[in-house]
Amino acid sequence: MFKNLHLLRIAPGWTADAAQAEERLAREPFQPCGATQPESAGWVPPRGTPHAPLIELVQGQWLLALMTERKMLPSSVVKDRSAEIAARLEQERGYKPGRREAKEIKEQATLELLPLAFTKRAYTRIWIDPQAGLLAIDGSATQAEGVVTLLVKALDGFAVLPLQTQQSPAGCMAAWLAEGEAPGSFFLDRECELKSPDEMRSVVRYARHALDTDEVKQHIAAGKRPTRLALSWNERVAFTLTDTLQLKKIEFLDTALEGRDGVAEDEAFDADAAIATGELRRLIPALLEALGGEQAEGQPAAASAPAAAPAPASTEAPAETADSADAAPW
Repeated sequence: MFKNLHLLRIAPGWTADAAQAEERLAREPFQPCGATQPESAGWVPPRGTPHAPLIELVQGQWLLALMTERKMLPSSVVKDRSAEIAARLEQERGYKPGRREAKEIKEQATLELLPLAFTKRAYTRIWIDPQAGLLAIDGSATQAEGVVTLLVKALDGFAVLPLQTQQSPAGCMAAWLAEGEAPGSFFLDRECELKSPDEMRSVVRYARHALDTDEVKQHIAAGKRPTRLALSWNERVAFTLTDTLQLKKIEFLDTALEGRDGVAEDEAFDADAAIATGELRRLIPALLEALGGEQAEGQPAAASAPAAAPAPASTEAPAETADSADAAPW
C-alpha cells in the first residue's frame, strides 16, 4: 500500500485510454543499466509478476510502477582514478594536463569505473484516478519528478498541475493546533514538527506526545508554523500532512482493513489496491475541503488560515524526532 504520496492534478484535455496507454508504456520497459550507463528507468508490472500488464485496473483506478537503477560511483573514487591517470600522463610528457584535459580525464575515469560500480534500484508506485483527474506518486520528490517526466513523454496529451488549496496547509495546521482540534472527521494525532520563520530557524518536534496542550499552543502563538502534523481520518486512515500538501507515513487502520484477512494470495494485490485507493479517494477530497477547498488555476496563492487565540505560556518539554516509515508493498 502507499506510504508517502505526492499529489498532482491532471490537466484538462487528457483522454484516459488504458489500452492505448499500455501500448505506449510498453515502448519504455525497464532495462538494467548497461556497462557504462550511469542510470536507467522504465516501466514494470505493478503486480510484480513477469509479463503482467503495465497498467492494472482496479475498480476504475490505474496502478503503475516505475523501476529506476543507478550506478553507485562515489566521487572520491573517480577523483582518485583521475589523479592516477593525470600523474601517469605528467610522467610520460613532462607537464601537467591542462584544465580542459583534466575534464576529459575525469570522463575517462568515470567510464572505466562504471562497469565495476554497484547498482541501486528504486521502485515507485503510481496511482491515477482518471475520474477525479488525480495523479498520486509514492516516493521521494526526485522519484516524483522522474515519473511525471516519463508519463508526459509516454501519454498523448498528458500534463499535470500543482494541487493547491485556498488556504495554506501550514496556516490551517497552525489553526488546528491553536484550537486543539482538527475539523470534520480529522483528528490530531501525536506527532508534529514546528519551525520558526525567523533567522534562528528554531525547530520543535513532538513524537508520541499530546498536541492539544497549552505548550503547543504557545509555540503557535510565538510564531512557529507546522511543517508536519500527524492526523487520522474517520478512524480509517492515519497519515502525516506536510506544509507542501504531501501525505506521508500513511497507515490504513483496522476499520479500513476489515475483511482483508483470509484473502487468497493471488487476490491480495487487488484487495490491497481496492482498499488503498477506495479510502484515499474519500480522504483526499475531505482534506482539500478542510484546507478551504481546491484553488483554481490562475487564482492567487493560498492564504494562511487565522489561528485561534493562544493559550497561556508554559515550560517547553524535550521533544523526540519520529523516523519516517519505509515504503511498503501493495
